[in-house]
Amino acid sequence: MTKLLPILHVLSKLMLLYSLLFAIPCAVSWMYDDGTAIDFAYSALAGGSFAGVLWLLTRRFERELKPRDGFTLVTLLWLTFATMSAVPLLLYIPGMSFTNAFFEAMSGLTTTGATLIPGLDRLPPAINFWRHFLNWVGGMGIIVLAVAILPMLGIGGMQLYKAETPGPMKDSKLAPRIAQTAANLWYVYAGLTAACALSLWLAGMSVLDAICHAFAALSLGGFSTHDASVGYFDSVAIEVILSGFMVLAALNFATHFLAWRSRSLKSYLHDTEARHIVALLAGSILVLSLWLWWLGIYSLPAALRHVSFNLISIATDSGFASTDYAQWPILVPLWMLFLSCLTASSGSTGGGIKMIRTLILTRQGYREMSTLLHPRAVLPLMLGGRTIPDSVAFSVLGFIFVYFISVVLLTFTLIASGLDFISSFTAIVACINNAGPGLGQVGPASNYSGLSDFQTWVCTFAMLLGRLEIFTILILFTPTFWRK
Repeated sequence: MTKLLPILHVLSKLMLLYSLLFAIPCAVSWMYDDGTAIDFAYSALAGGSFAGVLWLLTRRFERELKPRDGFTLVTLLWLTFATMSAVPLLLYIPGMSFTNAFFEAMSGLTTTGATLIPGLDRLPPAINFWRHFLNWVGGMGIIVLAVAILPMLGIGGMQLYKAETPGPMKDSKLAPRIAQTAANLWYVYAGLTAACALSLWLAGMSVLDAICHAFAALSLGGFSTHDASVGYFDSVAIEVILSGFMVLAALNFATHFLAWRSRSLKSYLHDTEARHIVALLAGSILVLSLWLWWLGIYSLPAALRHVSFNLISIATDSGFASTDYAQWPILVPLWMLFLSCLTASSGSTGGGIKMIRTLILTRQGYREMSTLLHPRAVLPLMLGGRTIPDSVAFSVLGFIFVYFISVVLLTFTLIASGLDFISSFTAIVACINNAGPGLGQVGPASNYSGLSDFQTWVCTFAMLLGRLEIFTILILFTPTFWRK
């Protein structure tokens, strides 16, 4: 227990800061006079009071965090912030259970976009804004935000940065100091969000809708202010704008920053992940559109419109929908869900395996086949003109194995609880990839409200597991982690 006290002390400081965020939906409530400001004020007071008491009880245990402390703090941050974020939903929405409120808050913060709240069109503006604001805060990762402010709190942040940030981002700092790196990423993130909101407003959305959907698009969160999601607007312009920004959000934000700093697009051309992501999306859209046209389901222009938007949305782990794609031939939505496993780039706001791991695994598979043909050959693992160490390849193999085992075990858990196979499998894939809607009972035309409490908690765990890259959570359950 004494090991946790210094971590809890840091957690208390971050909780105090997080409670200040409730002032933003309070201001929205005041602007729209929707009567929910008191709920957000009570939530901030409750969270801030608890954090203050925790700070007083643990302040004598303050010390520099150790690298392994980062894993514990990351997990506690997401659990605690989700609990705090659920309080306004509990206070306002009649009949909302803690299970459902926690699911909705965790879905927002992990940018999953799965919802179980019916009647989104009738929600007060501030409540809808809060759901999307959670998407936006969670998009770049609460930990990146925490890293930016941890130096001001007197503690180091590198251990947290390593605990959550996967892939090349760990080794390609954009600035000498980690706080400046986080700030650079936030500048890009905020700038793209503002550009998206302005574009959506010019395309015909209201100010609130434009801001909310910009939050959800750049975070790849996929929440919407309407039950019909983006289909509510029935606008090609809006779908094109959202598609473009979702693709940008699925790319490495470090690449965006380097492109902005150099005032050149060469950074994208040199980014191996970006090239493969764009090629995979374009190829999939073309093939599936032609297939739906050939089957007579749509005209070719309509097929291109609906397939491109919905495929980009699911493949990038956003979760918007413009039509009920579950009614299409099963191959199409299943392929879209498959793409959600691997399309997003490392250092993006997306989830899943990530494109970098997919490319490394593909290269490793090719190398193994080449070794069978040429047993004595020395074949380095190359990617983007660089040699990938064998240790990285082995870690990727381990991650992907644990990823698929997690999907299998959680799917069987839902099936054992009474849910049908299609709903179980697609719900877990959608949640662990932070993609949002699945198929069957949790498809785009419905939501997760039909799940039992147990099934809801399983999906909630899958969201957190996927957002924190699996190992960050699972390592806490190993005896070795807790030994001195």
